Amino acid sequence: MKYEIREKDKFRYVEEGAGEPLVLLHGLFGALSNFSDLIEHFRSHNRVIVPLLPLLDMDILHTSVGGLSKYVHRFLESLDLTGVHLLGNSLGGHVALVYTLKHPERIRSLILTGSSGLFENGMGDSYPRRGDYEYIKNKTALTFYDPAVATKELVDEVYSITNNRLKVIKIIALAKSAIRNNLGEELNKIQAPTLLIWGNNDTITPPFVGQEFNKLIPNSELHFIDKCGHAPMMEVPGEFNKILHAFLTKLKTT
Repeated sequence: MKYEIREKDKFRYVEEGAGEPLVLLHGLFGALSNFSDLIEHFRSHNRVIVPLLPLLDMDILHTSVGGLSKYVHRFLESLDLTGVHLLGNSLGGHVALVYTLKHPERIRSLILTGSSGLFENGMGDSYPRRGDYEYIKNKTALTFYDPAVATKELVDEVYSITNNRLKVIKIIALAKSAIRNNLGEELNKIQAPTLLIWGNNDTITPPFVGQEFNKLIPNSELHFIDKCGHAPMMEVPGEFNKILHAFLTKLKTT
């Protein structure tokens, strides 16, 4: 599904539907395609907004979780968004956490799936290895329970990113920033209702990470999905959307 890319104040984003704002933050190798099923489902219930995060376009000093959180703040200010349901996958979840801690007044709820912020397995010391397509293909497949979800199109996308020296430097900077930025001691300050959706077969942020988030975030609920890896909204969109829909519906009555 192709979506119109809108532009405002130098921000680029997708916006579909009407209703309470549901803002989606993708991960390090994420793209709009990661959220296509989610957008299609929720556009008839919510104002679904996906900022195109400048993960590899910021200057190196601001290429960090904190830098991305500030970018999200400027974006939400630009669109004058409040009462936001903020959803993040992987690094996007980490950014959502930092943002929620700094600007709780704008957040109606927080949704995390395969989020970093406590613990994550890196892609390996030598990652990302430039010029080795097979290596990138295998590493991309590890994101999912079913390796077939790592389509050639997806692998090509990751390969093109990792084949650019400057982009590799920024990927490493973001990965190191995520590792340094451990939020374990701050999560008890999050008051927003929080939904955690985790793949039972996630090898990057394993199930115990979801359990730890659940333990540390006061008003949180945790759902595991079987035969599912690090990106549930891509791998099992039907089940993911069902859990999220029930959560958002319940919030409307409270």
